[in-house]
Amino acid sequence: MTRHFLGIELGSTRIKAVLIDESMAVVAQGAYTWANQLVDGYWSYSLDAVWAGLQEAYANLVADFGQPPKIDCIGISAMMHGYLAFSADDQLLVPFRTWRNTTTEQASEQLTRELGFTMPQRWSGSHLFQAVLDGEPHVGSIAYLTTLAGYVHWQLTGQKVLGVGDASGMWPIDSTTHQWDQKRLAIVSSMLASLGCDLDLMAILPRIVDAGHPAGVLTRAGARLLDPTGQLEAGVPFCPPEGDAGTGMVATNAVAPRQGNVSAGTSIFAMIVLERQLVHLHPEIDLITTPAGDPVAMVHCNNGASEIDAWVQIFGEFAARHGVPIDDAQLFGSLFATALEGEADGGGLLAYNYLAGEPVTGLAQGRPLIMRTPDSRLNLPNLMRTLIMTSFCTLSLGMRLLAEEGVEIDSMFAHGGIFTTKTVAQRLLAAALDTSVTVGETASEGGAWGMAVLAAYPGDRPLGDFLQQVVFADAPVVTLAPDPADVAGYATYLEAFEKGLALERSAIEVC
Repeated sequence: MTRHFLGIELGSTRIKAVLIDESMAVVAQGAYTWANQLVDGYWSYSLDAVWAGLQEAYANLVADFGQPPKIDCIGISAMMHGYLAFSADDQLLVPFRTWRNTTTEQASEQLTRELGFTMPQRWSGSHLFQAVLDGEPHVGSIAYLTTLAGYVHWQLTGQKVLGVGDASGMWPIDSTTHQWDQKRLAIVSSMLASLGCDLDLMAILPRIVDAGHPAGVLTRAGARLLDPTGQLEAGVPFCPPEGDAGTGMVATNAVAPRQGNVSAGTSIFAMIVLERQLVHLHPEIDLITTPAGDPVAMVHCNNGASEIDAWVQIFGEFAARHGVPIDDAQLFGSLFATALEGEADGGGLLAYNYLAGEPVTGLAQGRPLIMRTPDSRLNLPNLMRTLIMTSFCTLSLGMRLLAEEGVEIDSMFAHGGIFTTKTVAQRLLAAALDTSVTVGETASEGGAWGMAVLAAYPGDRPLGDFLQQVVFADAPVVTLAPDPADVAGYATYLEAFEKGLALERSAIEVC
């Protein structure tokens, strides 16, 4: 009997469920579209929306499969970081604070300085420490702190665990044991005590589990949460829950040293598996791990493709108003293809995709902008090329720091919905990184497929070997080398983007 593995990822814009078979091929999928909301000054998703979305995504997968599938293992992934704090009676103490919030600058700076380790604003630890600094009354009631993936896994299995990759976006990880870095957590405990807070960090954090190890089974209550129809049976094994960074590494076969990948969606980030630790401390670079616990340098940008999506929808609305409705696949494909007809430097246009604050460039808030010089060439190809190039610019600035550290990359893979239209974003990313970029057929499936692969991973060999020998051995991929004209044009555009950050700062001050 064919075995099936289910991966579910709660991304920023979609909750996606992917079912694969033993050959790692997608046999069914389902999705649910959602959006974050600004709640009391914080970007958030309600827990009701979490379950409504999970149920619809799973129901759509069942419909696509034609019947309720027999599932051999399930894996849950979600957007990393953020803040989900629960009381002793399992009540959420404050609305979920996502990775997108840039309200923890003070905590991030203090923790980074005292730990000698970069603690970005979006990390769970920074959110917790900022809540203590701000004297938030809920802190004294915290009994459990986890991520979104950890929360969903807990509700489905009853197990308070995290995969090591997702855990590494909460607090620092010990590279030898793949567990919480107890020395650094002891420092944090002292810092908290000096502020009158007696939280026992080790007691409120999830247990860490490496990829390939069991992490619980689906309970009866969990089965009803995921499938209210009652057709999903309890007892299905679960693998450790992971963050979207880890599933991105798996989905692109980038878990070995000198391998890198770019994940592009609402946010955009690059991850390079390190041969050695970095020499210098860089606030712009996270140090996380693969799902197997190997060290990774991550350049994370809060703003990715959302502004592209907004403009594409404008063109779709225009077409619909003139009686020519165009489905999203055709609309994106047509507009993306147009970008390759644009001038290599964008023709004098300049855009900022900053819907949210951007720590890499030191901005606490965002203001999406499009500007141009009087002699610019404003046309559709230049506009689309500019929007796509802009989505890579902040990433380029962060990647410079890794180059200065002497980090070498043998291969760079890419995945995410922006690569659904073949060649276009891949070619411009190659220009942005000035290196070859590889995209596989599963690139647009993204982390949900990567999570399903982790659910299928038996742990009988190193994760990198499993991916190389079983998952990607015969997988078709396309590799594009950077075009010199694209590289030169992008470099000109990036220079203008960097200089124009002063305009972005001014926009934040005045509106």
